[in-house]
Parts: sequence; C-alpha cells; structure tokens
Amino acid sequence: MAKAKTELVIVESPAKARTIEKYLGENYKVVASMGHLRDLPKSTMGVDIEGGFEPKYIPVKGKEEIISDLRERSAKAKTVYLATDPDREGEAIAWHLKELLKLPDDKAHRVTFNEITKRVVTESIASPREIDQDLVDAQQARRILDRIVGYELSPLLWKKVRRGLSAGRVQSVATRMVVDREQEIRDFVPEEYWLLDAVLKAGEGQFTARYYGTAEGKAELHSEAETDAVIAAVTGKPFTVQSVKRGKKQRSPSPPFITSTLQQEASRRLGMTPRRTMSIAQQLYEGVDVSGMGTVGLITYMRTDSLRLSDEAISAARDFIRAHYGEAFCPAQPRRYKTKAGAQDAHEAIRPTNAALAPEMVRKDLTKEQYMLYRLIWGRFMACQMANAVYDNVVVDAACEGHVFRANYSELVFPGYTAVYEDTSDDEQEAPRKPLPDLKEGDSASLVKLTKEQKFTQPPPRYTEATLIRAMEEKGIGRPSTYAPTITTILSHEYVVKEGKYLRPTALGEVVTGLMEERFPDIVDLKFTARMEDGLDDIEKGERGWKEYLADFYGGFERELHEAETAMEGQRIKVPDEVSEEVCPVCGRNLVYKSGRFGRFLACPGFPECTFTMPIVVEMPGKCPACGSRLLKRTSRNGYTYYACEKGRDCPWRGTGSDGKEIIGFMTWDVPTKEVCPECGKTMFKRSGKGKLKPFCINEKCPNFLPEDKRGYKKKAESKPAAEGEAAEDAAQEKAPAKKPAAKKTAAKKPAAKKTTAAKKPAAKKTAKKTEAAQ
Repeated sequence: MAKAKTELVIVESPAKARTIEKYLGENYKVVASMGHLRDLPKSTMGVDIEGGFEPKYIPVKGKEEIISDLRERSAKAKTVYLATDPDREGEAIAWHLKELLKLPDDKAHRVTFNEITKRVVTESIASPREIDQDLVDAQQARRILDRIVGYELSPLLWKKVRRGLSAGRVQSVATRMVVDREQEIRDFVPEEYWLLDAVLKAGEGQFTARYYGTAEGKAELHSEAETDAVIAAVTGKPFTVQSVKRGKKQRSPSPPFITSTLQQEASRRLGMTPRRTMSIAQQLYEGVDVSGMGTVGLITYMRTDSLRLSDEAISAARDFIRAHYGEAFCPAQPRRYKTKAGAQDAHEAIRPTNAALAPEMVRKDLTKEQYMLYRLIWGRFMACQMANAVYDNVVVDAACEGHVFRANYSELVFPGYTAVYEDTSDDEQEAPRKPLPDLKEGDSASLVKLTKEQKFTQPPPRYTEATLIRAMEEKGIGRPSTYAPTITTILSHEYVVKEGKYLRPTALGEVVTGLMEERFPDIVDLKFTARMEDGLDDIEKGERGWKEYLADFYGGFERELHEAETAMEGQRIKVPDEVSEEVCPVCGRNLVYKSGRFGRFLACPGFPECTFTMPIVVEMPGKCPACGSRLLKRTSRNGYTYYACEKGRDCPWRGTGSDGKEIIGFMTWDVPTKEVCPECGKTMFKRSGKGKLKPFCINEKCPNFLPEDKRGYKKKAESKPAAEGEAAEDAAQEKAPAKKPAAKKTAAKKPAAKKTTAAKKPAAKKTAKKTEAAQ
C-alpha cells in the first residue's frame, strides 16, 4: 500500500507543480491553485469605505472544485507549504489560501523560490517562514486603490463620454504619456541644417570626411547659403591633415536583465509584446521538459527590479567563460551591479538557473519563442560577467581655408562580451567601416568631390511598447508586475492603437485624457502617481499602514469626484471622428475610424445614406505583381498574416490553394519588399520571420523565380493551408460594401492592422536633398 503523503505544497500552476514535485521526497504532494481563489467581487466595489476600507473577498467563480479539493487535501496533511510566487501578488495568494482553507499558523508554512532548482527548492522547504503581512497589505492597498479609482471614475466616463470606458490609476497615466508625446510631435517645428561631405585623396588612398566646424570649434550649417559659402571657400584648394588621434576605446556590457529591460529588448530584438514576453518567461521559470533532465526551471523569477546576482551564479558564469572563451574574456574581478533605490533587492536579476546550460544545448526541447527568449537572457547574463570589448579608434581632422572636416574610423580588436551578446541600440550610428589611409599630421590631401545634403531636425518619436515601459520605469510609474498589463489595457480599451510598432493615441484616448487632466489632475499627474507607488513600497517595508494610505488618498479623490459631477451636470462630451486618407468608393467621402464589437474598422461618415465599411488598411511596400495595385496586409480568422492585392477578386491574378480550390486575386504569405527584381521589374518578396532575409522573385515567368519549396520555410503545419482558404473567403467578403455587419466581422479579423496610411504631419517628415559638386 502506497505511503500517505503528509506534506502538501500549493503553487499557482501545474507546470510549476510538476517541476517542484520531482525535487521533493515521496511524502510531498504538490498541487496547483490555478491562480487566485479569492478576490473582490466583479459585480460590486466590494470595499467598505466607511468601515475603514475593509475589503469583502469572495471565492472566485468557477474555482469551487479546486477549493473543495484543496480543503480536503489540507485537512489530511500534516503541513501545508504555500509556495506561490516571490512577490506581492504571490504573498497575497498565499495569504488568501491560508484564510480560505482556514489553516492554523503552525500548519501553514510560507516558502518562495527565486529559481526552481533542486538546491533552492530543498533549501526553501527546509527553512520556511511565516506569511509577510506587510507584503500582503501592500498588495491589498494596491488592489483596493485601483478598485476605488476604477469603480468610481468609470461610471462618470460612461455618462459623460461613452459606455464601456474605464479609468485606472496607472493606465490613465500611461495613456497621458502617449497623448503628451503626440502633442509634442504636433507642436514640433523642424529646423533646417545641412551636411557636407568631402571625399579627399591623400597619397594613394581616399577617405570621406564630414564638415565639423572651424578652428574655433564645432559648428553647424543652418542653410544652403552657408553650405555653399563653405563649398566656394574650399573648392580647388588643398587640404592639410591637421591632426590624427589614435586610441583605444573600451565598451562595457549592459547589466543583467530586470523585468523592464527584458521586455524592452524582447520587443526590440524579437518583436515580442511585453505580455508575450512575460508569458514565455513564466514558462521558462516554471519549468520545461529537457531531454535527459526531466522538467527543469531554466531562468530565475522574471518579475524583479533588482540587479543583484548571487555569488554562486557569478562563479558559475566565470567558470563557463574561462572554459569556453579563455582567460582573456574573464575580467580579473567579478562584475557587480548597483540596484536603484527602492528596488526589491531580495530578488535577483533575471538569469539562467544553470550557466552551463547554453541555449543550443536545449534548443531541440524548446519552442521557437522559448529558445529565442532563453538565448537572450542567457547571452545578456553571460555577457555581464565578461571582459570589455576593445576598439581601435582613429579621428582625423583635415583643414582648408579655416574649415575643418572630420573622419572617424573604429575597428573591433578584442570582442570581449560581444562574443555572446551584441549590445547595440536601434538608433546607434556606427562609424564608417572603411578604414582610413595611413595618415599623419601635416599630410596634404586633395579634394575629389563634395556632397551636400539638406536635413531637418526630427520630432521625438512616438512611443513603442518598449520605450513606453522604459519611460514609465524612469518616472516611477508602475512596477515590474504592472508594465505589461497596463499596455494591454490601454490598447484593449482603444485609448491607444499600434501603427506598426508605434503607439498613437486615438481621439477617444485624447478626449478621456483631457477630461482627466481637467477634473482629476492628481490621477494623471506623473509625480503624484510615482508618490503613490512609493507609498505602496513604504507599506511593504512596514513603514506605513495600508488603511491610513488609502484614507489619505480618498479624501482628495472624493472631493474631485463630487466637483466633477456637479460641474459636468447635463454635459456630454463628443468624441470626434478620426478621418483616414481612404476614400469611400461609393460616395467619395473620406472614411473615418469606428469601433465595434470586433474592434476598429473604417466606415463612411455618410451613414445612414451610405453604409460602406471596410477593414483598416495597412499598406505594404511594392506593387501587386499581377495588376500593379497596392499590396495590403491582412489577417485571417485563424490569426495568420497574409498579403493581398487591394482589388481583391477584381485582381486578374489566379492561383490554386493547397486545398485545390481556385484563388481569385493575388495573395501570398511572403512579405513584400521595396526591392524590384532586376530581371522582370516586379516586386520582390521575402520569407516571413525575423532576421535578415534575402528577397526573391515570385513571378513564375521570370528566370529569377524562386519556387516556394526553396524559400526556407519549414514544412507547414496542417492548419496553415486551411487559412489560405479563409484568406480567399475574407477577400471575397470585402467586396460587399453595403453589408455593414459583414464588414465589421471582417475588421475583427485584423486586430494587428492598426497601422494606417493616414498622412503624418509634414513637420514630422524627414526630408533630404542631395547634390554633388564634382571637383
């Protein structure tokens, strides 16, 4: 007869349960609570404000069987270990479990795992602690604060703007940040400036130098007249090498990841949304099946703002670096990074649990996304303990008639940490890669040609999800656990939309933000919100009472709410239509953006006289290879992205789908590019996916044609060919302009298609004019 299990361990998820159970003895049973089992009710506020902000928690609907099973198991167990995540939310779940299961103090043991490895799990089980009530109170305060703001502000928005809207303490500030950035872009006044490049010949070599200034120092050319004056002064005159400065430049690695930097880099490098990043990271933390090892937790806990690394982790990394890269790649002293004030230093930075488990060793056991994210985390961690990269730098100044032109060259001479992790930003400008001739001070150079280029200063870019998270972190808005949910919320409420990778406020977002700024300035004030976050940190540290914190906030909030309701009595704020560049083919009006059950779509403002609707257009580069019309990005009902001719079934292209059915109108899975085939002049395409992919021609009559089976795709899953038929069906449905419900349904299939062809403000456009003056 099997021995009864006397020790019960409760975690949040089945994956985490499977990983932990294999490290514990036969007396232990590990079960999952499947997240929160007790929470505030959804139908009412659930907070007794007059009774001292006392919450009224109830069991989560649909979790009755789990609660019953846990009660039965905990009643039979000798000890119950509450092993939920090591943060505020996890501590609150543990407390709710203790209360819900009515566990006495001597039976309920709290354990946490920063990483799910045998050593950490067994050590934690051997040294449990009590539930940290300060952590629980900080989570309760945040939950109740957000509930009060949401439940009392949202009805006002329903009455004054539109039903179904919501306001929130962090989401409203995040929306305001996007709105403010948009206003900065609108208000931006571009300033003209000019670049002037000189191709110089010295001895047998040539090099390019850019206008730097004068002997007095750096100067800019602000007009074509100024530029032409420099051209006139140096044309036909000899140049002299004024100075040659050679030196070595060292570049240090970035710190290991914390939540915000992981989300930023995963977005920038891998194209993952913050929400997706955290979902994949959770899988890597809780455990994946690795051949020969069973279920293994591959990374440490992913919700952290600490840069601390354990001595064991640093030592393991240094051992790996010496063994695989050599002593020169391992610095004399370990690198330790300073965590910013207020961070939770009890946690570590995000790192692999086993430094020796290189990404390629587990690649076959991971999904593509798991592998990419693990490789990113492993590389960043390993790099942070490696030697600096070393570059040889050369700076040459060449002068003529008092004007100085400068040339730079930088060459990597020792890769250091870049052997595992390239640490560059999107907007980083590399020095020219062409080496400079062997020059010395006093050498003569002759002018070969001059090239001038007109430029204009650019407005600040719109936020991406990654840069918005970085800005929120810098300003103290939100915490590691809230960044991704906040962005998901403002997108789902359509206060903000994505155009490509950039975030743009909608008219609705601007109207709501304007109302909030006028009537509830504290709620959307960045500094006030940051102070509220600091207050929650004080509660967590036991330096402030959570009910006192809520009372301090509620007094001013209640007053603002009453004043707003009084001042806005009888008012209704109209959200203006956002006008697109797309023209209604029925009546010629410019289509406007509308929202429906299935998301945003374009509709004719002439309704009800004109009922035309269509999906939001995402125009791609290139032209239809069959008729030369625009190519548009589409999304099928199963979520697959494809590209189709804007004419739909009116396009002359014909093809056969994988199901044998005829496809009318051009469509393809391949991504259109700006390049044209040198043989036939048709648009070239590239395989969908990340990385630098070589374009190819899909014109079957062209000698440059590349068959589909040679385009680098893996064998298609069974479900994808079916989407081909859906794509054709979608295209067919779009030719029925008078059927508004059908058009809305089509629009719903394109949640990603937020980027439109709407014109950008002229001020924000980069313009350039190049002219050459040959000497």
